[in-house]
Amino acid sequence: MQWVDEEAFIFAYCQLGITNVVTKYISEIDFKSTAVLGDVVEFGTEIVKFGKTSITLRCHVRNKRDKRTIITVDQIIFVALDVYGNPTPHGIKKFNPEGRWSKKKPLDAAIEGQEEEYEEDIELYKTYGGD
Repeated sequence: MQWVDEEAFIFAYCQLGITNVVTKYISEIDFKSTAVLGDVVEFGTEIVKFGKTSITLRCHVRNKRDKRTIITVDQIIFVALDVYGNPTPHGIKKFNPEGRWSKKKPLDAAIEGQEEEYEEDIELYKTYGGD
C-alpha cells in the first residue's frame, strides 16, 4: 500500500507541479491476485477528476510479465496545502497529460502564471511504467 500511495503522489505531483500535497483519502483496496517474491509489478494511475484544491486518481497495480491485475484502488484523493497546512487552490485549469513539467522552460516558469481554462471533457490519462 505504501508503494501505491507513493506512486499516486508522484503522479499527482507531476500533474499539479507542487510538492505540498497530502493524501486525504484512499477508498477500498480490491486485492485481485497475489504477487509473489520475484514478481515485477507496475503501477497505472489515471485522473478521475480535479477539484479546486484536490485531484482524484485511480490506481491499478499489475504483474509486469503477464499483465495480471494484483490490486485496484478506485479513489485516491490528494489535497494541495499552503505553508500553514490549509487546503489551497492548486490552480489547474486545464488537463495536461504531461503535467506542469515542461522540457522547454524551467520548472519555476512552468508552475507559475498558468492561466488556462478547463477543457469540456478531460480525457483519462493513463501511465504504466515501462509501457
